Amino acid sequence: MKKSRRKFGKEFKLTVLRRIAVGESVNEVARALEMDPSDVRRWRRELSTHGERAFSGQGQKRPPPSREAELERKIGQQAMEIDFLKRAWQRVEEQRLLRALPGGATSTNRSRRK
Repeated sequence: MKKSRRKFGKEFKLTVLRRIAVGESVNEVARALEMDPSDVRRWRRELSTHGERAFSGQGQKRPPPSREAELERKIGQQAMEIDFLKRAWQRVEEQRLLRALPGGATSTNRSRRK
């Protein structure tokens, strides 16, 4: 079962960083909150870099799939289907030509009349 990602708000992150500022270690705080210490270190780095502007967004969101990307996928799928049908048609034509040759491929024993 896939674990969903936990999302932490700005207030929670600031509270965690205050605990570290008071004297608790990063590992102690992370262990108590059941989280990865690297997240806490990253938050501390973001706060020192961006100050009040840190933690303002909703994280990195994926852009909605564009119409262009959807059409490109559809074109690729249709190209694969066309290639498959071309190869199948080529095999049918080869079999037809082999049957048309004198002394060419004959039917199997099972399909012959006795």
